[in-house]
Amino acid sequence: MADAEPKHDGFVPLFDGSTLAGWYSVPRVYGTEYPGGPLLLERFEALGLTPPVDPEKHPARWFAEDGVLVGEQDTPGSGYGGYLVTERAYGDFELVLEMRPDWPADTGVMLRRRPDSWEGFQVLVDHRPSGGIGGFFGNGLASFSAVPFAVDVALDADGRPAGLVADDLATSVEPVTEEKRARLTYAADVGDFLKAWRWDGWNELRIRCVGALPVITTWINGIKIAELDTASLDSPNYNPSDVLEVLGTRGHIALEVHDNDSMFGEARWGKGAQCRWRNIRIRELDREQL
Repeated sequence: MADAEPKHDGFVPLFDGSTLAGWYSVPRVYGTEYPGGPLLLERFEALGLTPPVDPEKHPARWFAEDGVLVGEQDTPGSGYGGYLVTERAYGDFELVLEMRPDWPADTGVMLRRRPDSWEGFQVLVDHRPSGGIGGFFGNGLASFSAVPFAVDVALDADGRPAGLVADDLATSVEPVTEEKRARLTYAADVGDFLKAWRWDGWNELRIRCVGALPVITTWINGIKIAELDTASLDSPNYNPSDVLEVLGTRGHIALEVHDNDSMFGEARWGKGAQCRWRNIRIRELDREQL
């Protein structure tokens, strides 16, 4: 798909609407916590968290249906996650796509991901309790969290999810602290995000990724959500030079189906939940365009 002819705006499709051509699937297997650091599973053990056993044997399920790219746990409710990764690597680019995750579904878009290991920057689409949407996380990059806000769900009179609301700090499982917000060079207000988000509808995510250690910016339905300068990011165990050495200046794009752990259980990925993506397109940027 990366060889498709560009449209007049310079964007080319990454998904043809009917096949997974140009993508490959990998299971959600953890590596080191940060470059040269301990295995993340050791941290899980210390925290008493238990991710699924033998994840390499159980990748997520990805398929195309009616012009939509769908990801789900395989089998539904199994607790195993995975990624769908582009065959091509990209440097500086703008990526635009539409997303429609179920509640709860902890998904996201990885940038500069390594082809055969889990390191990379992640744009969060944590459509679940205390989830960040449009913020950032460092997979294998010291697990930094840089998010402007977190969300929860409002229930209707029958106890069914009916829309997003701001996460309540008093009851949050994963609260957004000032430290997490301060890692961003721009952080939107949750109220502006909630006005823009379409519950039970399609939402456009736009991502701009520019630089060797990139500045990453996100917009949702035209509203600027967050910006992160990965060269100046200050977070425990995060070392920009080590990150650049591991990732290089180009990497793959990946979509995520999260696994379930003992901390969130099915509040992270509900049984039978899916994430859905469509109109996935990319425009590579030359230095002259910056």
